[in-house]
Amino acid sequence: MAASSSSSGGVQASTYQPTNGTPKQFFVWREFLWGAIAGAFGEGMMHPVDTIKTRIQSQAMISGYQSQKNIFQMVRTVWVADGLRGFYRGIGPGLTGSLATGATYFGVIESTKKWVEELHPNLGGHWSHFIAGAVGDTLGSFIYVPCEVIKQRMQVQGTRNSWSSMVIKENACKKSGVQMYSYYSGMLQAGFSIWKEQGMKGLYAGYWSTLARDVPFAGLMVTFYEALKDLTEYGKQKWMPNHFHVNTSLEGLVLGGLAGGFSAYLTTPFDVVKTRLQVQGSTIRYNGWLDAIWRIWRAEGMKGMFRGSVPRVIWYIPASALTFMAVEFLRDHFNGDLNSKDSRKVKHLSIDKETNLQEV
Repeated sequence: MAASSSSSGGVQASTYQPTNGTPKQFFVWREFLWGAIAGAFGEGMMHPVDTIKTRIQSQAMISGYQSQKNIFQMVRTVWVADGLRGFYRGIGPGLTGSLATGATYFGVIESTKKWVEELHPNLGGHWSHFIAGAVGDTLGSFIYVPCEVIKQRMQVQGTRNSWSSMVIKENACKKSGVQMYSYYSGMLQAGFSIWKEQGMKGLYAGYWSTLARDVPFAGLMVTFYEALKDLTEYGKQKWMPNHFHVNTSLEGLVLGGLAGGFSAYLTTPFDVVKTRLQVQGSTIRYNGWLDAIWRIWRAEGMKGMFRGSVPRVIWYIPASALTFMAVEFLRDHFNGDLNSKDSRKVKHLSIDKETNLQEV
């Protein structure tokens, strides 16, 4: 009987079910940290491409040019006018915004998935992924949007000499009563300047158009990513031998890039509207996002709504790929260590309980 009791005690302790009524914890704090690191990593690597995309989308309203530049012409323009520094203007607010967005995005996704799996398995599926991604990005928007406004204005300005050129000055004087914003020397100076001149409205310019772009984008990206993972897993089980192993970081790199590219192209019109609302100056001004959509469509048609789609996709494929790769890498190398420590604690607890029962 004693041996039977000790064996039973060992089995129950090894499963480690809490008996004090403490509720389960669904807040996966590590995912917030991994998401922040991965988001900043992706932004830092791909910032120059984002600068080109922002310049292409905003050139019609900043300079008033009818004949607008393509990707290669814009790259040459930035290089000639500003050099390498021009491609990295706005990197500070870009990294800050990506830290916040990456943290909330991946943290909320994984916490929501854990909650759904353990308490509401009937709610699982692609809709739960879409909602989790959308909610995570929405929470990050409170920090991300002001950073995006500052970043894009700094990207458009380039260096001080570029912003002070005669072309910009002449266009800035075309409409009386509306002046272009001053040159920003850095992230903090830009933030204080926008706050002083335009208040909260200036820092959150294009907020609703940003949400209109990022909520579907964030939801679509995690939905595509999870769907591609399911498809990949099905393919591995059906066509690949059991001993064949695909590195999760490599899988995240490929699938994250595809998910980001698909989502980026589908949400380009929202990105065009958001960019123009955030960087508008004196040449062309919009009265809200509905007015921006109508005027862009009337003046530039479908081409205008998808302007910058190529550099946007070019940016998001590697940026998303690097971000998901970094997250999967951090999960593999750090979550595994933490989980093994927890399992060792549980095993130790099991042995102690079994020993105590045998003594009794």
